[in-house]
Amino acid sequence: MTKTIYCFFFALVFSVTGAFAQLTIFNVSSSEITEKNKLSFQQQFEIQDVINSTTTATYGLGKFWEVGVNVFNINYERASHHFVHNDSSAVEPYAPLVLVNTQKLFKINKVLGIGIGGLIGTNLAHKKHLVYFTYTNLAASLADDHYKLAAGGYFANNGYLGEGPVEGVQLGLDAGIWYEKIHILADWLSGSHSKGQLSTGVGIYFLKHLPVSVGWQRSNADGSQGWVLQVTYVP
Repeated sequence: MTKTIYCFFFALVFSVTGAFAQLTIFNVSSSEITEKNKLSFQQQFEIQDVINSTTTATYGLGKFWEVGVNVFNINYERASHHFVHNDSSAVEPYAPLVLVNTQKLFKINKVLGIGIGGLIGTNLAHKKHLVYFTYTNLAASLADDHYKLAAGGYFANNGYLGEGPVEGVQLGLDAGIWYEKIHILADWLSGSHSKGQLSTGVGIYFLKHLPVSVGWQRSNADGSQGWVLQVTYVP
């Protein structure tokens, strides 16, 4: 029943629009929408034995809707000094990926909203595979946007997540303890797949529109740890 509901949601999202996007805290969407006719950008590096690069560009359409494009899983293996391509096994996510994605925020009141989003695309290789990730968040914005919370569920496929459960829970926190100067960041994606992990860190606004975030990550599956570096441009 759960899968049927998510599949219906997935079909609904992609019947409404043909191109999509969202920015994340680290790996979970904050459900904060890019302003109309503005362009946001985010570059992230996850650093363990493999350095994983994620790039996102987002354009605001207005009415709490945004669209854009992503390039995921540009993976560089540090030991062998080469880039990793995967088009044969869903034990690990397919790589590299080019995705389009969307997010729509439905405002309940000044504090609460429901964010619905999804990503869909394929890997860049001779043997192509469809990958997707969809989610719904309950988002809260407190104390004049100084504190933001997101909690929801996701449904995807193994080509995007890697081997493991394809549905689960996601949680996120962005706490502006010194608003637009220093923020405490944390998010968690449930599941024993490659994307399932806890991330915590700090975002520092060296410039008003250009926060730089540094964090620590721990895998749900095996407890392996690493670092994450993220640069975000928000107009």
